[in-house]
Amino acid sequence: MRTTKVVSITLPPPLFEQVKTLAREENRTVSELFRESIRRYQREREWERIRSYGTMAAEMADVKTEEDVVNLIHEFRREKRRNQIEALQEG
Repeated sequence: MRTTKVVSITLPPPLFEQVKTLAREENRTVSELFRESIRRYQREREWERIRSYGTMAAEMADVKTEEDVVNLIHEFRREKRRNQIEALQEG
């Protein structure tokens, strides 16, 4: 039983020649080249979603500089230590 699916795509002849040349230069098949291209595209899309979320979260938190990020981290850690000390004192 086959573990892959056959897909047909169309490319302009000059691009197809470039793909074949690239595959030959990298000692890979055209299929391997396309699989890697799709994986990279998927990773790039995921990073774009992460960047978009980060931009939105930074705007909501009024974070504009790296110094703002550092200050928020220090503030978070101080609060966490404070909470741990309080929990120990209560317990």
